[in-house]
Amino acid sequence: MSERSAAPGDLALVESLVNTLDIEAGTDALDTPEGRGHLGITEDGLAEARELRESLRAALLAHAGHPPHRAVTPLGTLLARAPLRVAVDDRDGSARLAPADAGPLVARVAAAVAGALVAGTWTRLKACEADTCHWAYYDRSPAGRGRWCSMRVCGARAKMRRYRAKGP
Repeated sequence: MSERSAAPGDLALVESLVNTLDIEAGTDALDTPEGRGHLGITEDGLAEARELRESLRAALLAHAGHPPHRAVTPLGTLLARAPLRVAVDDRDGSARLAPADAGPLVARVAAAVAGALVAGTWTRLKACEADTCHWAYYDRSPAGRGRWCSMRVCGARAKMRRYRAKGP
């Protein structure tokens, strides 16, 4: 959908999970083994992954100043279930939160969110304003006020709607 480059670091996982649902096309990559496989989601974890995806989408919409797309479980409630540990690099002594084990998607997402909070990049991950899109994108604009995943698609459509609404 977007011509933007992927989110930096571990935020790419969050962006990738949110973007498994293409609202406009009505397709869900989590419906296929390939779509689940690249995120390490098992059939047993599918319901949890979908719940997490929509809670993340609501948070990303909030980052862009938009109301939630629908009622969802609060993201903080889901991330509170995440088994995390402090991982310390023996070479340089740096520390970060990491999943307690590599399995649970919620733990990998929680670690990504924690890292982004520390880096100050969490609120740069947003969801497109367009109701037919809500695609996740990383806002690299200097002021951090991006509104659409793609200026050529969603942005152009929104501007055209506003222009037509003004009338002759």
